[in-house]
Amino acid sequence: MTGDDARAETLRAFREAVNMPADELAAFLETEESRTVGQRRDGSSESVGHRSGRRIVRLLAKDESSFTDGDLAHMRKVTGYVHRHLAQRPEGDIHDTPWRWSLMNWGHDPER
Repeated sequence: MTGDDARAETLRAFREAVNMPADELAAFLETEESRTVGQRRDGSSESVGHRSGRRIVRLLAKDESSFTDGDLAHMRKVTGYVHRHLAQRPEGDIHDTPWRWSLMNWGHDPER
């Protein structure tokens, strides 16, 4: 696979994994549900997923031609997280669950 092919595959997979529009994701990140889920590193008050969500909002607003290698690496991280988390779907109604909120921090609403 060429570099261009790998880039195209990364973008395709990211677009498939992130199914929330930037404005909807930004609004969700302001909620208590968003702030209460996820792992925190190094004593941070912000979870890894919440921080990722803020970066995803910026990526969705960015022109594709200006994506950096770091942007593409984050897209691959997001895609991997979404796929792993979806495989852990709990039983029953997921609407008001930390599982769903965690995915939404990463730009994916499993109810779509």
